[in-house]
Amino acid sequence: MKKLTVLVTSLVLSLSMLTGCGGSAATSSAASASAPASSEVSSEAPAPSQTASGEKVKVGLVQIVEHTSLNQIRESFIEEMKVLGYGDDKAEIEYANASGDQSNLNSICQKFAGDEKDLIVAIATPSAQAAAAAAPNIPLVFSAVTDPVAAKLVTDPNAPGGIITGTSDAIPVDQVFTLMKQLTPDVKTVGMIYNLGEVNSVSVIEQAKKYCDENGINYVEATVTNSSEVQQAAQSLVGKCEAFYTPIDNTVASAMAAYAEVAKQAKLPIYTGADSMVIDGGFATVGIDYTLLGKQTAQMAAKILEGTPVKNIPVETLSDFSTIINQTTADAIGVTIPEDLASSAQIVK
Repeated sequence: MKKLTVLVTSLVLSLSMLTGCGGSAATSSAASASAPASSEVSSEAPAPSQTASGEKVKVGLVQIVEHTSLNQIRESFIEEMKVLGYGDDKAEIEYANASGDQSNLNSICQKFAGDEKDLIVAIATPSAQAAAAAAPNIPLVFSAVTDPVAAKLVTDPNAPGGIITGTSDAIPVDQVFTLMKQLTPDVKTVGMIYNLGEVNSVSVIEQAKKYCDENGINYVEATVTNSSEVQQAAQSLVGKCEAFYTPIDNTVASAMAAYAEVAKQAKLPIYTGADSMVIDGGFATVGIDYTLLGKQTAQMAAKILEGTPVKNIPVETLSDFSTIINQTTADAIGVTIPEDLASSAQIVK
């Protein structure tokens, strides 16, 4: 009897041990199934499309300063987002303008980072640089960044490789100088006005200087640090040049009215890097359509919101250029627009 009791007890203990092992194995199996292998963990920020069902995606939209080109981008971006299905019911787009102040810009981008936006859209180079620094883990789409490599946003525009991509407003400098030769062939010296603190401007100015050196054109320059200095910079070059040239420079663009007035009084043409700068009083440019650039930026943003990895979206540059000439400015400075150009160019007043 004693032997039988011992035998039964042993059987019960064995069954208990087996049951315990079975439960442990099941728990271990479930944990393994729910946790990804270390090699499968993505280094990218999670796709915004992975947010909870019905929850709006949060987009931070930041602009360095108010001026026509950048405003066109912002407005067309928002409208195109609606067309693509990201209206108020699906997306919460928070817009902020830094009013040309770098500290404001940094604060805006830091706030976007703190709010854990699903995506940041930055208009112009300073905005993109500030966003990249303040929110390194949030996908970033830039717009109107002339030279994203020089701005250290990407190393290869064709293969961004990280979580930053966007659209560039770069235009061939030689086309603007060819237009200068057509409209004002007697120009021997060009006055260049730009902000040394804007990477995009410095990059284009270097290209312009190289072109001038190779084509026997002299140049003088005046640099500014803020828009209040633009008028004085222009006045300092009057009498030293026969034409002005300014690239896509946000600081100068925001003071275009004062710049244009100095040029008109001196009967000097201003060749610019953006159509908005011509619309705001400059003389002529070979430029891009900033409304189209805004739409293009929205299309890239939508791809990311729908789950396309940012690293697979190359930087895009518009390839369709238009000649834009301001007729009112032409009349003010006494330049006649040749008939062949007048018929093919976009004439604004």
